[in-house]
Amino acid sequence: MIEAADIEAAAGRIAPHVRRTPVMRMAGGDLGLDIPLILKLELLQATGSFKPRGAFNRMLSLPVPAAGVATASGGNHGAAVAYAARALGHKAEVFCPVPTPAAKTDRIRAYGATLHQVGQAYDEAREASEARAAETGAMIVHAYDQPEVLAGQGTVGLELWQDAPEATHVLVATGGGGLIGGIAAWYAGRGAEVISVEPEGCPTLATALREGRPVPCPVGGLASDSLGARQVGALMFEVARHHVARAVLVPDAAILDAQKRLWQAMRAVAEPGGATALAALTTGAFVPPAGARVAVVVCGSNTDPAKVV
Repeated sequence: MIEAADIEAAAGRIAPHVRRTPVMRMAGGDLGLDIPLILKLELLQATGSFKPRGAFNRMLSLPVPAAGVATASGGNHGAAVAYAARALGHKAEVFCPVPTPAAKTDRIRAYGATLHQVGQAYDEAREASEARAAETGAMIVHAYDQPEVLAGQGTVGLELWQDAPEATHVLVATGGGGLIGGIAAWYAGRGAEVISVEPEGCPTLATALREGRPVPCPVGGLASDSLGARQVGALMFEVARHHVARAVLVPDAAILDAQKRLWQAMRAVAEPGGATALAALTTGAFVPPAGARVAVVVCGSNTDPAKVV
């Protein structure tokens, strides 16, 4: 498992390249809830999601070959890899499923990567990216199942812990698990419970915890472009089974409602995956105990604003 020292090292390594995103404290009632909230606004990160943290840490931790880097992504990770590769002077090839929204593929192209759209789901794109890397010698930057990526994403938890030490519960959206794996590794032994929130159509961690191991799951629904991994990563699962307190599921209608609440309360456009963690509170999938101070990671903004406003 990754440890706090790995995350602290990652924070120092990536600091010149990523934003320290703000924490906002919301009064009870601001989001239609009866409790105050702490929001970690990672949707304001470069490229519109938390993903550059892991991408930069991977590329800065190991020598990158002349062939550059290759990756597969539902969109956000691909944009982050393209952005980091451009900043560090590397070539990048990104493989995305055909249904990936234009809001994400346009960013990948804008950052200078070569984009390939392959198959209907992430796993097909992943297989194509691995075949291409084997052919060219490029370094794979996995979306969630590499220690450097987990440590990079864990810097979200480090910042939240520093800026909001009063938090007793941290709600995090889960797809492949890189973000929650990193955050849970940071909070291990630090008192706050880390709660996984997943769409009902992508129950990867909830299923893995029930079965005792990562297993293939259905992929579908509103947030599948960012949370649609078929199963959680093996590395993050070792963290999750020790340090994630529970995993809850929310319906698509609640995710859309959470997006609209964020817009109405603070004019923030969150993509479905970015609003998923908040939906656990609006639906009652997670009910905080008395006296809890709840933090919610709002982790992405790459969507068509017209779908939210």
